[in-house]
Amino acid sequence: MPEIKNLKKAAERIKKAIKDKEKIILYGDADLDGVSSVIILKESIKNLGGEVIAVYFPDRETEGYGISETALTHLKQFSPALLIALDCGIGNFKEIKSAKKIGFEIIIIDHHEVLDKLPEAKIIVDPKQKSDKYSFKGLANTGISFKLSEAMLGEKMSPVIRNNFLEMVALATIADMMPQEDENKVFIEDGLNNLENSWRPGIQAFFETEIFDHYLNLNQKVSKIISLLNVRDVENNLPASFRLLTFPSVEDSKKLIEKLLEKSFQRKEKVVEFIREIESRLLKKQEPIIFEGASHFEVTLISSVASTLCHRYKKPAFIYKKLEKESQGTVRTPAGINGVSLMKKCKKYLITFGGHAQASGFRVKNENLDKFKECLISNYVK
Repeated sequence: MPEIKNLKKAAERIKKAIKDKEKIILYGDADLDGVSSVIILKESIKNLGGEVIAVYFPDRETEGYGISETALTHLKQFSPALLIALDCGIGNFKEIKSAKKIGFEIIIIDHHEVLDKLPEAKIIVDPKQKSDKYSFKGLANTGISFKLSEAMLGEKMSPVIRNNFLEMVALATIADMMPQEDENKVFIEDGLNNLENSWRPGIQAFFETEIFDHYLNLNQKVSKIISLLNVRDVENNLPASFRLLTFPSVEDSKKLIEKLLEKSFQRKEKVVEFIREIESRLLKKQEPIIFEGASHFEVTLISSVASTLCHRYKKPAFIYKKLEKESQGTVRTPAGINGVSLMKKCKKYLITFGGHAQASGFRVKNENLDKFKECLISNYVK
């Protein structure tokens, strides 16, 4: 079976960077798939005797999704360097041009839908590239990162390291709602098989937390772990999931879990509140899509809002937070409707967009919100 295009090329380039003591930066999306991808690659580089000079996760509330100009301004102090984008980058055409001008060489490891062209990165690993002959297109980014780590480590991939990485691959694949079939099925089974005996202190801590005694089976516990790892709590620009999964101590992990449990309760209440607000607006409309936003909506909550509304009304849901000059939105669509393809038809109104067929996002200037909505409706009903 053909391999994922450029996977070995990326592995060799990273190994060369380690050997030549080049500066390496890991840039990951702040969700569990991006965070787990960063951890797997960071630990693989360390196992090969290398060092990561900086790790960066964009704040979706202020920077949006993917590689941001804010991030590049912060990271240019490390230039020249090899910048590896994980779970993002495939739609960052302008930002990657900026990164190259600063002096970064870019490798993109992504699994999102490819738009009409590819960014000008040195190496792109994405099974959804048109020229990629790899048969399974449903890998989470952590699945691709795991395969990259296998190519990098070779015989140094011990059973202990393999099992440990697969725990994160399993959690992230479920969290990112990737199809639980083909390779993903194997990754999930192998990863969950070791989860309760994990040597990673952050995972151990979940199973030693009192609330987990109330759950009857592993699947329920896994759902709760994923839910808590997705709670927004940033310290020193590092999301809670990254801190928790890299903590060396079970006790420190337990303290953070308690904090996340409290935040999770508050988060649920806000999501319900936003859904009620949108549903009261929907009573006055009869439209084929749900297209709603407000300045008080929170970027980290609108995905849950969109998912619930899409499931409840069986309609594509475009939910956004309105900022001063632009809006940042998330999209959830029913099975069989590709949100990225739909937005492609309206791309002239967008700043950026991208993601998966059923779960994606966009940024749009406020002056174009109504035009974008009208374009979506006219293309959706055709």
